[in-house]
Amino acid sequence: MTKKSIHYTYLISSLPMLRFGMKPPISFEKLLEICGESITDKNNPTLKKWRSFDTTARNALVKIRAGRKHVEGTRYLRPDGADDPKIALTAMNAYKNPSILASEKTLDEEKWKFLDELESGHFFDIDLLIIYAQKLMILEKWEKAEKADKPRLLEEAII
Repeated sequence: MTKKSIHYTYLISSLPMLRFGMKPPISFEKLLEICGESITDKNNPTLKKWRSFDTTARNALVKIRAGRKHVEGTRYLRPDGADDPKIALTAMNAYKNPSILASEKTLDEEKWKFLDELESGHFFDIDLLIIYAQKLMILEKWEKAEKADKPRLLEEAII
């Protein structure tokens, strides 16, 4: 059995299910500990697709912000992104939202949907572990936001 054809049946079936908006059932660090070196393949096609999607979303936000400020934003664009009208529309809708948290949530929900699409056809393989890890990082981000001392952060931002 080659490294590419290894299935992680027992490992993946032991992981808790994830839903957007839930409290992370385990930490990303714990997942790395459980998986060992299983999710370190930087040349994985699924990981490349995820990174391209994430870069495309970031680049869309750069273009919107630069346009609104009437500045040249090309120096802030990252390579490996693509022009995707769907992502650009999501970025524009998120940018228009006056609430920073709601804006971030819109973007993260779109990222979650993309990860769901990447899951298609992957059963008990490294790709599924990579997708699980990315989703877990999104959940951890929101857990930190929920636990943050919001009045203190607002006070620091105002001063």
